[in-house]
Amino acid sequence: MNKMNRATILAAALALAVTVQWCPARAAQHLTFDKFIALGRVSDPQVAPDGRSVAFVVTRYSVETNRGNSDIWIAPLFGHEPVRQLTRRPGTDNQPRFSPDGKYIAFTSTRSGTSQIWLLPMSGGEARQLTTLSTGASSPQWSPDSHNVIFESSVYPDCNSDECNRKRMEQEKTGIKGRVFNHLFYVHWDAWRGKRRSHLFVVPATGGDVRDLTPVAWDVPTIALGSGHDVAISPDGSQVCYTANTDSNLAWSINNDLFVVPLSGGRIERIVGGPVNENSPVYSPDGKYIAYRTMARPGFESDRYRVMLYDRSTGKSREAAPALAEKFDRSPSEIVFSPDGRTIYVTCADNGTRSIYAIDVRKSRVRQLTQTAYASNLRVSPDGKTLVFLHQSATAPTEVFASNRDGRKFRNLSHINVAALADVDMNSLESFTYAGAGGTNVHGWLLKPPGFDPARKYPFVFLVHGGPQGAWSNVFHWRWNYQMFAAPGYVVAAINPRGSTGYGQKFTDEISKDWGGKAYTDLMNGLDYVLATYPFIDARRMAAAGASYGGYMMNWFEGHTDRFRCIVNHDGVYNLESMYGATEELWFPEWEFAGPPWKNRTYYEKWSPHRFAAHFHTPMLVVHGGRDYRVPLNQGMEVFTALQRQGIPSRFLYFPDEGHWVLKPRNAQLWWKTVLDWIDRYTATASNAR
Repeated sequence: MNKMNRATILAAALALAVTVQWCPARAAQHLTFDKFIALGRVSDPQVAPDGRSVAFVVTRYSVETNRGNSDIWIAPLFGHEPVRQLTRRPGTDNQPRFSPDGKYIAFTSTRSGTSQIWLLPMSGGEARQLTTLSTGASSPQWSPDSHNVIFESSVYPDCNSDECNRKRMEQEKTGIKGRVFNHLFYVHWDAWRGKRRSHLFVVPATGGDVRDLTPVAWDVPTIALGSGHDVAISPDGSQVCYTANTDSNLAWSINNDLFVVPLSGGRIERIVGGPVNENSPVYSPDGKYIAYRTMARPGFESDRYRVMLYDRSTGKSREAAPALAEKFDRSPSEIVFSPDGRTIYVTCADNGTRSIYAIDVRKSRVRQLTQTAYASNLRVSPDGKTLVFLHQSATAPTEVFASNRDGRKFRNLSHINVAALADVDMNSLESFTYAGAGGTNVHGWLLKPPGFDPARKYPFVFLVHGGPQGAWSNVFHWRWNYQMFAAPGYVVAAINPRGSTGYGQKFTDEISKDWGGKAYTDLMNGLDYVLATYPFIDARRMAAAGASYGGYMMNWFEGHTDRFRCIVNHDGVYNLESMYGATEELWFPEWEFAGPPWKNRTYYEKWSPHRFAAHFHTPMLVVHGGRDYRVPLNQGMEVFTALQRQGIPSRFLYFPDEGHWVLKPRNAQLWWKTVLDWIDRYTATASNAR
């Protein structure tokens, strides 16, 4: 590690330490669900045009109300002014966007009963409602002259007025629940798709007529495999660039392309097209280029992204830094230009962290600016001297941070959760590396429980992540939180086997068509490693848990190893063929298993856990959401049936109102209680032996 990286990490650690010192010392306690659910979740930092402050969102969840409430806060970028809460209404106030002249913050709010765009004057006073659409409004962006606001609304493509949309919605309220579908992609994630599609609209900031900029039959921006940054406005305010997929059936297409349309409305033009996924358009400050991300392989949603530059004068694209194609084997998750346009800042998953990089476009050179726990939502101050971003670690939930443009001099701008966690005993993640399948280096994390005593023997929880193209990172996860697993007295390990992101594209690729192969060996070798390296782990009291692909691996464990006392399988894939017939994004299994099952049965049969049900014997908790259309409910029902029919101790926790994730506070409370009770039943923690 070079001196710059050591200095960066030290600065970040000192910044976090300083915030903790503000609160008086109290007796240490473990992280409980009540304290966990009440923490503020910080998101979406936005730098003011004058570079003096940062607006951001804080969301808090309540078990009592069983919902969340979001408000907008503001913090000084420099100086010692207090962090202030700008909005206080019940409901959701989020997506704050400063007008370029600094006079207003546009934001999305549900305070009027539906999601609409509101304007908050920075000079003081109450917010006023800008939109009143029957179909709602969200995702505001300002034109550079502050005269107009661009936003999104889901409308009927054949309607040309809000009155038409309102009448169509009223007509659908017949009480008849039956629906007729003529094409696939009728569900996505946790929702049934009706006839409405997201479009881009523009409205004067003073109010008035709303214009549909994209009166097309498809979603703008794209509904799948976008980036969250798929709409951009040119610096001169004449044009809007967006990402969309116009293919006839989205169930087996990842063909997102870039389009432009005049801000005044008119002809839509496709400027970047092809069979691969392209997204995240960003105009250069001088307006000459549009930077964007692209993949190389059609049909593969987890291919490595490259940063491209579209020349608006020639209509040609080139790689922003072609010399980096082989050397920089990481995927940028966001693109931010420096104000002078000479540097492109990106964040990339990197060995279990997320780091900030600077790409010198002219010299085709990349510099790693940070090597901290997890940086995201990157912004640059108007003078280009300061980077603003969200930062978190396994011991510290997300807060707003800033640094110099070279990544030095970290400082914490928000302190939303510092007081609440000042008396909570949490250990940091410890990194380790070992030899996986074929001798390949594999990385993992270890977490010791609160009040750790090296002379004791501790029960153990072994976590497997989803994706499978994902990773366990040094984060304060809001669903699968390491500290919550460790709090009752467990040692926790979270390993990133083959397929994980942030370790090079080859490492990611090696899960495809090999779901139970090298990844399984990586995990078992990792288990052997931690047992041999950490003598305080009790090998007789081990549990395994995972969700999605992690749930798949729990089902694979069930038929291939007897090393665990119990297993927790959340929304896990069980029967690959029936999964194909019920999931919505067919491009995923068709890439992972080389086509549909009737064309290539080999991998579906080889890697399907249901074929090994005769070898099941480990007690399993099955968790599934009724609105999970990614890994549909039948997957959980099938494995539970196989367990019950064979008399294997098992339990089924079913959430009819949840999708792939458990989000509602009371459901989350039940989830944690059921999961930890199940693990405790079979590992008998010293703190709560049964």
